[in-house]
Order: sequence, then C-alpha cells, then structure tokens
Amino acid sequence: MAGFRSLARQVRDQGCDTALRRYSLRKCLERFAPYGHRATWDHLCRRHGFGPDDRELDPARLVAALEELEEARTVWLAYEEEFAARRRREKHGGVRALRALDDWHRDVWGGNGVVRCGDPAVHPSDPLPEVVRRLVTALEHGPVEACPVCAGARIAWDGGAGDERWYGPVCADCGVEVPRAVLTPDALARAREERGRPLVPAA
Repeated sequence: MAGFRSLARQVRDQGCDTALRRYSLRKCLERFAPYGHRATWDHLCRRHGFGPDDRELDPARLVAALEELEEARTVWLAYEEEFAARRRREKHGGVRALRALDDWHRDVWGGNGVVRCGDPAVHPSDPLPEVVRRLVTALEHGPVEACPVCAGARIAWDGGAGDERWYGPVCADCGVEVPRAVLTPDALARAREERGRPLVPAA
C-alpha cells in the first residue's frame, strides 16, 4: 500500500495522465484528511477550482491542492512528534495515566479527522495549514471558551452527522466537531445546554 509521500510523487509526475494524478491526490486523503476524507476533498476542490468528479483538469490545480495538504500535514506531524516526546518524558517520570487529551489523540493519530466535520459540505474555508495551526495552538496552550478554529461561540452538543460513533460539541459557525479536551468546563456546559437545537451554519 503506497504511503503519503509515494502518492504525492504520483500527483506531481508529469508522465502520468491527469486522471491517475487526481486519483493519487484522492488516495492521499486516506493517509491524511484533517476534516475527514469527504470534507477534506470538498475543501480542496472548492479552494483550487475543480469539481469533485473532474477527470480532466489543469494538473497545476492538483499540485496546488497537494501543496496545501502537505503543509497542513507537516504542521500536524511536528505537533505529533512533540506530543510523543512529552509522553516519553512523562512515562520516564512515572506518569502513566492518560489525560482526556491523550485519549483523544489515540483516535486521530496520523492526522485523520483532527478537525473532523460531520457534514462534508460544511467546513472551514481557510487554508488547511492555518486551521491545523489554530487547533495545535489550542492543544498546546490549554482549554478555550470558543471554537479553536474560527473563534465562533455557537457550539452545541450534537450527534455528528458523519460518524455515528461520535457525540459531542460541534461549532455551528464552521462545522468542526470540537475536541472536548480543548474546551473549558464552562464552554462544555454551554454546549450541553444547546443540545438538540438545530445547528444551522451562519450565512
């Protein structure tokens, strides 16, 4: 099974036909997809001006989309490296218990769904690297009162349309399923109070 870097080389390979290069970009999302596979693909299509089912398109658009994805992946992998180093230091110091944040990390290791969007058509429009950096900042500096991605305050407890196993706070402004560990107790309490109310993204 090809890894992310091998697939990225195929996307850049001018000797491959455009359909194969597009397929390789799509396969990259099986290795790293911050919003989840479908939502990340929708994001890349919108930002780089190609349709989700286009087979013949400007290869430069595919490469630009790949570069955005690669930069976001670099940001996340750097964070994961520091996270792993911290855990090693903690274990060496006798701290074995996992925190809520550590438990969340086990489900997103590698970067899939770190800022998951349950609705593939509702996700942040900012560049992926910037979105991932905002999340990393929240992870490194402690809980926040609002969405760590868009700073929106409209967070409500929801069932997560994209994954039946997921249940928790969702930002109505950008569509991100917010990790509980990055919200303060007060923010979580407010989100629970909003449980069951419709989450309609802001116009």
